[in-house]
Amino acid sequence: MAAPRIVRGEKKSPVTTETVAERLVASYAADAPLSIAPGHELPSPPEVALVLVELREILFPGFTGGQRSFGAGLKAQVEARLAEVRVRLSQQVYRGVHHRCRASGADCAPCEEAAARITDQLIESLPDLRVLLMTDVRAAFEGDPAATGADEVVFSYPGILAICVFRIAHRLLQLGAAIVPRMMTEYAHSETGIDIHPGATIGEGFFIDHGTGVVIGETTLIGARVRIYQGVTLGALSLPTGEARALARKKRHPTIEDEVIIYANATILGGDTVIGRGAVIGGNSWITQSVPARQGRTF
Repeated sequence: MAAPRIVRGEKKSPVTTETVAERLVASYAADAPLSIAPGHELPSPPEVALVLVELREILFPGFTGGQRSFGAGLKAQVEARLAEVRVRLSQQVYRGVHHRCRASGADCAPCEEAAARITDQLIESLPDLRVLLMTDVRAAFEGDPAATGADEVVFSYPGILAICVFRIAHRLLQLGAAIVPRMMTEYAHSETGIDIHPGATIGEGFFIDHGTGVVIGETTLIGARVRIYQGVTLGALSLPTGEARALARKKRHPTIEDEVIIYANATILGGDTVIGRGAVIGGNSWITQSVPARQGRTF
């Protein structure tokens, strides 16, 4: 019996970098919203990360591993750091604002003016941000018996790192910065596992214990002296595909009133959901309806 005949297909032409490049360039044109126009480059992630290191060192001198001066030298050191961060941050804020400004040319005076204004106003607000952050540090120290001191809280607690970055990013977003605030909170997310959208509103004395897996959505409102544990989600209810964009400007995430405690892995969803003052939410809870203020009960 004769051996079966093997039919070979036509030999394909070898793939070349030229043909692949042509296809990729064509796809760039097809996805115009994602294209980067000349002179409209995105902010640089490494530069944004350096800005955060500098800002954290300004807010908590010596706590990012930097060399801290003392006495008269400290004021000079802070002034020098402020000057450096002003240049670096304004460049990145400009890139974010200008990237979204497609109507103007590569050199856009209004974008430059906006970046300078946003940066200067953030720097001006740093003393107030530090006061607010110290309420978070105290809440962490007073709320965690394992903490040996406030210095340990600042130096090593991921919750404080995430909250510090959030408060900087939130202020930038309020001032009109684009893209950079979200880059900042995503940097903190990658470092700590804590995902806080810069658009959220969070009161003083906020304490995230352990922290890994915490998610706080854009329109979340959190009052004063709230404590949450690892794995907590303050999120939005899911919508059918294509309907989410219509709610971009509406409140989609819950409101957490003052002095609420939310234990590990609780999930609270929806823009109409309000957790009343002093309520205690038990671990692994699934909540999509409002909870009244505490009356001696745990939910």
